[in-house]
Amino acid sequence: MQAFDRLVTIMTRLREECPWDKKQTHTSLLKYLLEETYEVVDAIESEDDEEICEELGDLLLQVVFHAEIARQESRFDIADICDTISDKMERRHPHVFGDTKVTGVKDVLRNWEAIKADEKGKRTLDGVPRNMPALLRAYRVQGKASKVGFDWKQTIDAFPKIEEEVAELKEALESGNPEHFEEELGDLLFAVVNVARHQHVDPERALRYATQKFQRRFNKVEDAILEQGKTMRESSLEEMDALWDSHKAMEK
Repeated sequence: MQAFDRLVTIMTRLREECPWDKKQTHTSLLKYLLEETYEVVDAIESEDDEEICEELGDLLLQVVFHAEIARQESRFDIADICDTISDKMERRHPHVFGDTKVTGVKDVLRNWEAIKADEKGKRTLDGVPRNMPALLRAYRVQGKASKVGFDWKQTIDAFPKIEEEVAELKEALESGNPEHFEEELGDLLFAVVNVARHQHVDPERALRYATQKFQRRFNKVEDAILEQGKTMRESSLEEMDALWDSHKAMEK
């Protein structure tokens, strides 16, 4: 593909001629890989095609950058990366590239996990990256456990666990032990993720939207207070709460 070849050629030249690009390593580029991934998420959620196209390009550049570093060290190159993922996709979709029959999405996912387990030769929960965002990692770990039958039968069954963890969190608070409190807080968050997973809700996305909603309402409260000639610090909690409730009601 001409456009892709052009990008690879540009990256090769940058690694040869640009002082900054020449200095980079897999490790030094990690922060950019993460930043670009989150910017792709923001662009997709904004539903702006121009922005999505641009941010996907930035993310693709990171892949090509890592490939070029490896190529210069004679380890692997972009063709190896493409072949590896192509082979994996064909292998893990036997219902498309083979003779396996499936009746729906559940069969596809079940086959995927079984093939993956055979390839890796690992335990059920191995392979979930430890440096994933914590909510997403909890979601993935729970999902893998569910695929082998270790799960609540229905969403409502998971709610008593939340209530149990809330009670234990209160006890931990009363104990005055910060490490115990942290542990119980983690257990509560894990239980909440379980409910989200059962309802097929991405907890990362749900929390991101909740944070955006808080920020939007907080900004309106602050704007209203500034219009009164005051600052947030000069306002009472009661005043801020009243404005918050007012703006919340208008949104609904």
